[in-house]
Amino acid sequence: MSDKYRIVLREDEIPKRWYNALPDLKTPLAPPLHPGTHQPIGPADLALLFPMELIKQEMSPEPWIEIPNDVLEIYKLWRPSPLHRAYNLEKALKTKARIYYKNESLSPAGSHKVNTAIPQAYYNKQEGVKKLTTETGAGQWGSALSFACNIFGLVCEVFMVKVSYQQKPYRKNLMQVWGATVHASPSNLTNSGRKILEADANSLGSLGIAISEAVEVAVSDPSAKYTLGSVLNHVLLHQTVIGLETKEQLKLAGEKKVDAIIACVGGGSNFAGIALPFLKDKYANPDMKLIAVEPMSCPSLTKGDFRYDFGDTVGLTPLVKMYTLGHSFMPPGIHAGGLRYHGTAPLLANLVKDKIVEAKAYHQTECFEAAVLFAKAEGILPAPESSHAIKAAIEEAKTGGEKVIVFNLSGHGNFDLASYEAYLSGKLTDYEYPKESVEEALKNLPCIE
Repeated sequence: MSDKYRIVLREDEIPKRWYNALPDLKTPLAPPLHPGTHQPIGPADLALLFPMELIKQEMSPEPWIEIPNDVLEIYKLWRPSPLHRAYNLEKALKTKARIYYKNESLSPAGSHKVNTAIPQAYYNKQEGVKKLTTETGAGQWGSALSFACNIFGLVCEVFMVKVSYQQKPYRKNLMQVWGATVHASPSNLTNSGRKILEADANSLGSLGIAISEAVEVAVSDPSAKYTLGSVLNHVLLHQTVIGLETKEQLKLAGEKKVDAIIACVGGGSNFAGIALPFLKDKYANPDMKLIAVEPMSCPSLTKGDFRYDFGDTVGLTPLVKMYTLGHSFMPPGIHAGGLRYHGTAPLLANLVKDKIVEAKAYHQTECFEAAVLFAKAEGILPAPESSHAIKAAIEEAKTGGEKVIVFNLSGHGNFDLASYEAYLSGKLTDYEYPKESVEEALKNLPCIE
């Protein structure tokens, strides 16, 4: 079904399978390595952290993974999500381009993160897990997992990056409404947190630190498992419902080809969600652009090295090959808290390395400018993270031509008004992470060829 502004699928048209891009990669992923031995890890090494079904999905060679009926029923609370034609934004830009955005802000937690939180909670519940621990940057993932744990009757403990804990108190409150316990990270509750605070009592925290704390709590409790909201293959897999729906909606809109698919990148989950289902289209049409957009202050893809690195700061997680700024990287307190991660999903890094995905970086003030323009034109206040995709879509439209541009509106910014206040009052400043700081952080990486 479609009208002038929205293309909407029926409830029975929600995808019944997730798309697994691993078999379609031009270059196979490098194996994850044990943090102590630096040898390739197997399912048994991951069983302390994840339920076996998610471990199987992480390594599956199957191109399609069936979505459980119980998960599909919960998806129906907000899926299928609408694809919007941004007529008013096109008019404001005076462009001939046709701009579409996939609206993932309508989920219970206000972002795409619930697409993986629900199946992760489901599989853990099926295995008899009682408690889930996690980290969260801007609070979108923490909110999503809190919601999922509430549905499945699981205890949820969230370590929230301290700068976001301070900037976004209402995200913390939303998690608490759904029954989660939320800590500002780094905290004094874990050895990892205490180690960081001993070195810097005023640490703003990072996703890497929060991951270390959440992992430490999970492995010390036999009834608990750890969950991650991005980066890992099974997380990216679950998000492909976004792109699978988008492909069907573009057909309904009469679009025969797409010129650009765009999304912001922290760890890579929302980009993968909308872009991976278009991977074979990209192979068939090399002129098609898959654009991953990150902040200039945390430029993993555009300034990082393609190396083996830890996913966390302390070094508790497996080593994975990705674009990284170094696990000791301490990002500045930018307002797009969900993008403050030192690394990227190995699968996304693989596609950037093979020049299938193009990476771009922008300053936060120009992204907020784009977000305000979008809000005025389309009536939706975007999350600061999503503003990066909007900025890139606008720049792509400015290049001219009657091209088709699709971007993922990964979440709304209704809990981010303090960030918008900072921008509107002129208090928001730009920061470009210096290359020499990246080089210094990379010195701490293990030497693995």
